[in-house]
Amino acid sequence: MTYRPVKFYQTGSFAVGNRLLGREGEKVQATIERANSLTLGHRACQGCGEALGARYVLDAAMRAAQGKVIATNATGCLEVFTTPYPETSWQIPWLHSVFGNAASVATGVAAALKAKGRTDVRVVAQAGDGGAVDIGLACLSGMLERNDDVLFVCYDNEAYMNTGVQRSAATPPCGSHGHTEAVGAEPGNPFGQGKNLPLIAMAHEIPYVATATVADLGDLEYKVERAMSFHGARYLHVLVPCPLGWGSKPGDTIAVARLAKECGLFPVIEATQGELTAVSPIRKQVPVQEYLRRQSRYAHIFEPTVRRDIIDRLQAIADRNIRRFGLLADNEVSTAL
Repeated sequence: MTYRPVKFYQTGSFAVGNRLLGREGEKVQATIERANSLTLGHRACQGCGEALGARYVLDAAMRAAQGKVIATNATGCLEVFTTPYPETSWQIPWLHSVFGNAASVATGVAAALKAKGRTDVRVVAQAGDGGAVDIGLACLSGMLERNDDVLFVCYDNEAYMNTGVQRSAATPPCGSHGHTEAVGAEPGNPFGQGKNLPLIAMAHEIPYVATATVADLGDLEYKVERAMSFHGARYLHVLVPCPLGWGSKPGDTIAVARLAKECGLFPVIEATQGELTAVSPIRKQVPVQEYLRRQSRYAHIFEPTVRRDIIDRLQAIADRNIRRFGLLADNEVSTAL
């Protein structure tokens, strides 16, 4: 065997350069056979995490289904910026539903395919957190309860970004948004509100539930392909930072998504039949304030004075996630932060 030295070009990162992968190790986006399901011409903002996530999700689904995928899409950013009439950036069969019924429309498509005996065509439903965690929750819960053969993907940018950055049931505490101004003793979005949709999906005991972020696109592709290996209802929750709504720099989208996972506020997990089966461990734990400082929606808890009490409450949420899901190798929360 010929020895080939590995060079670490980015000091302090996890990136390794000067290393060739075999064909079996290639990602979807590295192959010439990729579908480009979401292609050029869309109107997404610079640094949009949702556009990046959707491209990887649909291309991975297309590869897993040998190019036979039908997608439904709730009203929201993804629908608006990809289909400005009379144009479209989709290169797959794609249906626009209203805000709350992407799951129901996908169920109808799956039922029609079943009636026609078409077991080779797979269905993917897409929605933002507004169309999944809020307005579409009843339709989604019905889909999960019936165990319909649909992969439902929630692209979570933590607010209604398309209509003015209003809070959703996935908006984290303390964030300053359209309807949650940074005023009062508990500024921004109140504590104790919202829903944990991945856990709700797990409670339905469906074949597969997973979370992912656009900071690890290989992991995202893997989870889409694994989800496509199951039949029945499957749910994938993807964290997709929004520079506009979060007040982060367009070039920081990947870094912000990584910090959300590394601080513990966004656990990256897998579950089958309601049982937790795998977690993506935190590689380098960071305090939540490193994540918060990258976003102007949290600026009010640092200026004019640092609200240590608010930061500590957010840190407690992250610490609970770490304990709950065993996100550290030693399964203990670091006290050195």
